[in-house]
Amino acid sequence: MLKTLNIENIAVIEKADIEFSSGLNVMTGETGAGKSIVVDSINAVLGERTSKELVRTGAENAFVTALFEDINESVKNKLEELGINNEEDSSLLLTRKISASGKTSCRINGTPCTVSMLRELGSVLVNIHGQHDSQALLNPDYHYLFVDMLSDSDKPLKEYKESFRELIDIRKRLKLLTSDADEKERQLELLSYEIDELEKADIKIGEKEELLKKKDVILNYQNIISALNSVMSAMNGNDDFSGVTTLVAGASKELEALSGVDNELKLIYDSLTELNDSAETVKDLASSKLNSVDFSENELEKIEERLDLLYRFSRKYGETEEEMLSYLENAIKRRDSIVNSDEELEKLNAEYDGVFDKTVALANSLSENRKLTAKALEKDVKAQLEYLDMPKIQFVVSFEKGNLSSTGFDKIEFLISTNPGEPPKPLSKIASGGELSRIMLAIKNIIAKSDSVDTLIFDEIDTGVSGRASRKIGYRLRDVSRHTQVICVTHSAQIASVADTHLLISKEFKNERTYTSVQPLDYDERKKELARIMGGLEITDTLLKSAEELLKGN
Repeated sequence: MLKTLNIENIAVIEKADIEFSSGLNVMTGETGAGKSIVVDSINAVLGERTSKELVRTGAENAFVTALFEDINESVKNKLEELGINNEEDSSLLLTRKISASGKTSCRINGTPCTVSMLRELGSVLVNIHGQHDSQALLNPDYHYLFVDMLSDSDKPLKEYKESFRELIDIRKRLKLLTSDADEKERQLELLSYEIDELEKADIKIGEKEELLKKKDVILNYQNIISALNSVMSAMNGNDDFSGVTTLVAGASKELEALSGVDNELKLIYDSLTELNDSAETVKDLASSKLNSVDFSENELEKIEERLDLLYRFSRKYGETEEEMLSYLENAIKRRDSIVNSDEELEKLNAEYDGVFDKTVALANSLSENRKLTAKALEKDVKAQLEYLDMPKIQFVVSFEKGNLSSTGFDKIEFLISTNPGEPPKPLSKIASGGELSRIMLAIKNIIAKSDSVDTLIFDEIDTGVSGRASRKIGYRLRDVSRHTQVICVTHSAQIASVADTHLLISKEFKNERTYTSVQPLDYDERKKELARIMGGLEITDTLLKSAEELLKGN
């Protein structure tokens, strides 16, 4: 539910901190005091379109912050879809900043977001109903949702959706198989060429790395030969130098006879012997490597050609050898699928027919279930509207059969007739704001326990209604508020008197500027406000007594 709303520099509201309760909240005030601005602010923080004209004159920026508590699972799921973390205490903080230049910035739980993300989240948080709004109730495309919401079981819809998804999957596979012959021939020709090219290449995993090593050796051929010759010269010596092996062997021989005389001489002799062995080993390794090193211009050319082929293939089939071989495997499967498409097509057609029949049967079952639910809805709405002083009402849930879709084949629309003798017409065609508000209230009261939206806002639901009907609307709003938080902007004392929380919106003039404030009212303050609504400018004892009777009558 909406717990707090903080408004700063929105139109005539310089600053307002509003706290709502979990039941029925009403907002009253004189015409022009700023009641609609509060609703506009809620719309803004829910991502609806706004204008820089909303920013208070002289201010650089306007801010709206809304704190929600105990958000439900549908809101949590939506946050996950949007990639935003849920708070452990199930709270949700929305903020929107609007600059005088027209720029806007938004945050969800402190995370920057787009206006469209805010709007998407707002759709599962709050449902705002005004006199001329375009809520889901006025859009026939959404009427099936109200019926499904009242169904005793969601099993028929779930089973149908699973079957429909299977049907669509088979249809996509059929479409691929039944593409025109020229396209299939073109694909087959391309796949055959790619397969032949990859198979002839005989690609081995790791060969690119091995080729690069060989190339590096060849390119460093002269340096390797020179280095090995230097090693051999150092080991064997020349005309001017006896060589390491000769010098070490000579020194070792001189110490051999003396090694038994002194332990330290013995240690030196042993070390020279090891050094001589190591020198011989180095000489043998260098000699062997020198004899094995062979350079061929032809070999380098072949390596270059192979690396070039692997580079070209990496552009076409995948960067690594593994990806190229995987491409080959998939290409063979696709070629085989096209070659065997006739057999596969026959099999898929049979499968499609079976799933289609199953989907149609489930759609029929879903439709019958909806019609039973719709009959109960018609009866309940009529009873609700009779209570709300619309006794001659006709409410009809119209069913037409359309094409199979993800929600069945039912085209459901709410029809209404408010005058005897007139045929029911689409709900969206109703002209009276008062009638529309009461119809919407009746339906909302019926589905309140099932509705996933936890906050309902009614903007001047009492328009065109007075007296006893207003009182009954107030009772119905209170009934709805026992399951769903209700916030109501009203001019009716009868509706305001049944509220759990009564907020007064008032304005005053200071230093040639207009300021609007929002204050919660206690019992005595409520009496005065109800008396003002009933009597206008002068508040008499009689009006105060009538106001007290309204409050006590609840």
